[in-house]
Amino acid sequence: MLLLLLAIFLLHLSTIIFLIISTANSVWWSTDTYSMDIWKQCFPGNNTCAPVVYKDLDDCLQAVQASMVLAVIFSCCGFFVFMCQLFTLKIGHRFIFTGVFQLLSCLCVVIAATIYTIYFHSKEQTGWYGSSYILAWLCFPLTLISGVIYAILRKRD
Repeated sequence: MLLLLLAIFLLHLSTIIFLIISTANSVWWSTDTYSMDIWKQCFPGNNTCAPVVYKDLDDCLQAVQASMVLAVIFSCCGFFVFMCQLFTLKIGHRFIFTGVFQLLSCLCVVIAATIYTIYFHSKEQTGWYGSSYILAWLCFPLTLISGVIYAILRKRD
């Protein structure tokens, strides 16, 4: 049981780290001349960065930003609740609250990544999706799996 808890702990911790990197790192979209994330656009040639501005898609960009920040918050809250439940939950009960927080984080990640996929860069031919974008999509199954595991997991001796 201790090894299972350690594995779940490490899965949750790595998911939080991946979510933070995906939200903060500036490689959601790359071309030969610039890279951008959900916050800024950077030009490595002259070492400058500017805020990302989309005329018609400003609401979509704010939805992506808010969803990723909420995903990080829900996952961190889930981690805190897991630590509290680990010591206060009675034997035989499930880690439902932790699972709910992880599933909410999963929902936020999939909303952000889906909106970004549909509305941004879909018609561009010269760039490619970056590592942070791929990491965001990787966080979706990780948070889903950990949320389901928490909902199934019972506290034992």
